[in-house]
Amino acid sequence: MARKIKIPNEQQKRFARKDQKRKKDIRNKRMYYLIVCEGEATEPNYFEGLKQDLPKGVLTAYEIDIEGTGRNTQSLVDEALRLQSAYEKNTIRKIDKLWVVFDRDSFSAQDFNAAIQRCHNSGIGCAWNNEAFELWYLLHFQYYENAMSRRVYKDMIESHLKPVLGNNFRYEKNSEQMYALLKEHGSLENAIRSGKRLAERFDRQDYANHNPSTMVWALVEELMNLR
Repeated sequence: MARKIKIPNEQQKRFARKDQKRKKDIRNKRMYYLIVCEGEATEPNYFEGLKQDLPKGVLTAYEIDIEGTGRNTQSLVDEALRLQSAYEKNTIRKIDKLWVVFDRDSFSAQDFNAAIQRCHNSGIGCAWNNEAFELWYLLHFQYYENAMSRRVYKDMIESHLKPVLGNNFRYEKNSEQMYALLKEHGSLENAIRSGKRLAERFDRQDYANHNPSTMVWALVEELMNLR
């Protein structure tokens, strides 16, 4: 039996101090993502699920905070900038990437387009949806290019999931399970591919008329490619 080597207490303490310093240095070097969502539950729940599914080690190298605000279009951009300022002031750390997530819904074309353009001009990532975030869910199952109202999304999601979950399945907008359900029964790769395909169909400047369209794929792809 090998003889156990005893490390002097002072040496153990020195090792512990070095280890604590190493961990502190890693934390201080972490890149910081802030994702500010229009919805208070739907979008944050999805991104929290995605966050926990990122490649191993990503959450050590990156800090990713997700905020649901109940704001929309221009007011959401205002709130995102306010949160960025507050985070940086309180933590004395720079936010490396700021993203906003919001829907076209029934807001005016002027407000919707202006909010997107403002993000582009300010270097803010913008994962907008026309008409609503649930379009991103649908693209996990099938590519759609015909204009549709957000009022039909619920039934369409249920039509894809009832065959595997049973006829009693009902889509709940604020469900915490949607990321897991989409991962198991849909395809994230197909959703990203379909989102890109939709983005290629439209004139970039008139976002309010890009129906259906979503830029959530850009944020998801960026997060999934973190190393």
